[in-house]
Amino acid sequence: MNFQAIAYTVFTLALAAVMAGIVLYYYNPRRKDEVEEPKHRMLRNDD
Repeated sequence: MNFQAIAYTVFTLALAAVMAGIVLYYYNPRRKDEVEEPKHRMLRNDD
């Protein structure tokens, strides 16, 4: 393998790790209330 192939492989793995981190952060059960709150606020009746 040449340097270019190794660089592409490392870059792809880094992007996959970042994406996995974002997904794990967003779908963390401790964040559920924070993530769901805007939906419930929009559906709340303001009357």
